[in-house]
Amino acid sequence: MDPWIWAVLLLLVGMGLVVMDIFLPSGGIFAFLAVGAILGAIWLGFSHNSLVGVMVLGGAVVGTVLAVAVALKYWPSTALGKQMLLQVPSSNDVLPENSPRKTLEALVGRVGRAKSPMLPSGMVAIDGLTLDAISEGLPVEAGQRVRVVEIRGNRIVVRGLPDEPKDELQKDPLAQPVDWDNSEPFRSSQA
Repeated sequence: MDPWIWAVLLLLVGMGLVVMDIFLPSGGIFAFLAVGAILGAIWLGFSHNSLVGVMVLGGAVVGTVLAVAVALKYWPSTALGKQMLLQVPSSNDVLPENSPRKTLEALVGRVGRAKSPMLPSGMVAIDGLTLDAISEGLPVEAGQRVRVVEIRGNRIVVRGLPDEPKDELQKDPLAQPVDWDNSEPFRSSQA
């Protein structure tokens, strides 16, 4: 049997030992044997001739990198990998059933009143609840109506609304009689 066949077989054994070292806890025994097998394969390749030695050396480098990459890709799904690596929990496992954020998100679009001046933060009363909030940018006076526009983290963001118009301003000026206003500027004092 040719020495290059022994070099290739020893190289394949070394690659198998690299994969076994990743999958099985051996305390480094498989890694030590893999290094020995790969170095032996390189030595056998160069003892035959230079071309076989260079091919075995290139195969050892490429094969080791590929063996480690493939093994590490599948290692987290093995029993040992699952025990050693942390699994990412789902949001249902992490978030509580009745989170305060859901309560705050239900307030988006609701209208309330500022209980204190908001420069930019202050207290607001919405649906009978007194909550801490921040204004969207402009200052809000105490008693002014506000609308909840969004929730940022655990903060309520509100926008000031103009106060409701007074009854006098709501009347249509065209519906009033013409002689209602006696202060006509072009009226002559002689008439």
